[in-house]
Amino acid sequence: MTRDMKATRDAFGEELVELGRKNRKIVVLSGDLEDSTRAQYFKKEFPDRFFNIGIAEQDVLGIAVGLSLDGLIPFACSFAVFLTNRAYGILRISICYNQRNVKIIGSHAGLTVGPDGATAQCLEDFAITRVLPNIIVLCPCDAVETKKCVNFMADYCGPVYMRLGRVPFPILTKESDPFTMGKANIMREGRDVTIIACGIMVSEALQAAQSLAQEGIEARVINMHTIKPLDKEAIIRAAKETGAIVTAEEHQLYGGLGGAVSEVLVKNIPSPLEMVAVNDVFGESGEADELLKKYHLKDIDIVEAVKKVIKRK
Repeated sequence: MTRDMKATRDAFGEELVELGRKNRKIVVLSGDLEDSTRAQYFKKEFPDRFFNIGIAEQDVLGIAVGLSLDGLIPFACSFAVFLTNRAYGILRISICYNQRNVKIIGSHAGLTVGPDGATAQCLEDFAITRVLPNIIVLCPCDAVETKKCVNFMADYCGPVYMRLGRVPFPILTKESDPFTMGKANIMREGRDVTIIACGIMVSEALQAAQSLAQEGIEARVINMHTIKPLDKEAIIRAAKETGAIVTAEEHQLYGGLGGAVSEVLVKNIPSPLEMVAVNDVFGESGEADELLKKYHLKDIDIVEAVKKVIKRK
């Protein structure tokens, strides 16, 4: 399966410029990482609407709140680990509690930051953000979907967090494909099991489904691009129609997509569930694909989880 490749951070930077041309209320703040997050594209085009706050993530979010009070639409950009971990207090009270119209762009999330190592590999941002009231949490599966997320964020009034990745991954969707915040998309139909994935793991899930089909197992693949609010109807329908669920995410086992799906199942339709995620450890320095293999986030790991969960049906 050969597909075009592109990093979601690149798509974000490109679309932000397009939006900046249409809407002068959009401003961008950076934690001195605009080259990495691709906010530099906006900086080059609109230097008077770009602010490098420096290595001070609390200030990045705090100043973004102030700009929102003046009617502007601030996009605050840095590595996911810095905006969700170091600036959590500002995110919780100044942004979410006060329902400020601030857009938080957490780039370089997950193991695929690669050589930057454990301190930069944010594996807990879903757990941190989805527990907060009043915030929407997005994790697009590819570059095309990223652009749709950026447009949604600009139009929506309220806090939004979006997770982006560093390395290029396959483009799985088309411009014409539907995108609605909070509504999951079925990427592949199947009757035997459902794989619910987000971000780069959607690509791995589709590869796993292809391998399973050769063994006579038809897997439904769902792209859960919105982590909060979760598409409960899609999860319940999948459990009723396929009888078993596997979740796949580039995140810690605890508190992420798998945990969110399990909450829906236990309240509505208890079903066998297996989770493919980082198993309660920190990452390490290495190339992206090497790390995905070592920490069991590849298609073969999803295949193994599927076979295990089907036995529990």
